[in-house]
Amino acid sequence: MLDKWKVMIADDEGIIREGIRQCVDWDGLGMTVVAEAEDGEEALELAVQHSIHIALVDLNMPIMHGMELMKRLREQLPGCKIIVITGHDEFSYAQESIRLQVNDYILKPAEPKQLMQVLRGVRDELESEKQQSQHLQQASRQLQKNFPLLRERFCQEWLDGNLSQAEIREQLQFLQLPPDRPERIGIIRWRWEGQHPGMKENERQLFLFAIENIITELLEPYTKVIFRDTAGLVVALLWDDAGEQVFAGVEGAVRSNLKIAVEVGTRLVQGEITELASAYRSCRVALAKEQPLSPLVRRAKQYIQEHYSEYGLTLEGMAGQLLASPVYLSRLFKQELGESFGMYLTQIRIRRAAQLLHSTELSIHEVAEQSGYETQHYFSTAFKKQTGVSPLQFRKGVQPENGSDGRRRKE
Repeated sequence: MLDKWKVMIADDEGIIREGIRQCVDWDGLGMTVVAEAEDGEEALELAVQHSIHIALVDLNMPIMHGMELMKRLREQLPGCKIIVITGHDEFSYAQESIRLQVNDYILKPAEPKQLMQVLRGVRDELESEKQQSQHLQQASRQLQKNFPLLRERFCQEWLDGNLSQAEIREQLQFLQLPPDRPERIGIIRWRWEGQHPGMKENERQLFLFAIENIITELLEPYTKVIFRDTAGLVVALLWDDAGEQVFAGVEGAVRSNLKIAVEVGTRLVQGEITELASAYRSCRVALAKEQPLSPLVRRAKQYIQEHYSEYGLTLEGMAGQLLASPVYLSRLFKQELGESFGMYLTQIRIRRAAQLLHSTELSIHEVAEQSGYETQHYFSTAFKKQTGVSPLQFRKGVQPENGSDGRRRKE
């Protein structure tokens, strides 16, 4: 049996309350009288206690006047329907009742037929509101269920450069994402054609889905959106650049779990909120130009990302861990990445130091230690050489020559 609408009768005259209770077919209306009160204070307490849906209120009651009662009901039970039944046929009361959004205003003695008609109208209104609320709740549940898809579609439009600043901010708020642009964008490419030329489409989709799952797990602590762009590349938008080093672990994690090779490109997102499209295009261009790395260089990059904070990290030590010749590894590293092991390691360390200087209150000495430098002096010298500014100047907001990522412009 469906729940009935709960009614309270508030009148200081017992005979009036009894008359109202007896003259209405409550069951026929799907209602039940759950409370009666003889003063306004008692009426408010009972109304809140029972969470009533309909209040029949007399204006002239002791302790708390009917008008005050209605004001308090509006505050504490805003969905409650109020029907005034009173002997005061005064326009000022009628005006105030209208302001308080009273559902109807009936003069005593209330005729049963009129009261039934008013109650029927209130019931229909309550049922209509309940149905509307159920539809909205259902729509809200469906919306929440589809949030990931909606976020992906929005982010693709954002990458395409089709949205204004106002549209982007509105969508970010609606989709419960941070109000600013992401700090970094990462793109993951899998050259499946060369690795598995005979692979069927459903198998390819399963691998891509698995790649997305691995990235999602690695970036779990960070605010992000991960999706596939129109070219089928996996895109990750990251609102916390502290997760940058996680991107470097993607290749190793995919290789370890799926036994396939992927390439990862990342870019800092700078400028206005609309500049995400520019960072995306830049990242795609760089990734397209990048030649596939050999397994040894991939493992070397991963090793550096995991051990850059150790100031004793050397090419020889890394080569030993990777069971490779230092000379061969050095030559291969420079050939495939276009820079020496030392330069690559320095850039990783300086980029990490820039993040710590920008987002933490660690001392310069502590930043140096966490970035892999044995002394603060050596760190400061390396930082200024790479960026053009000292660590202290960087922390104070002086812009490095490259903009922000710790790599000095080439003249």
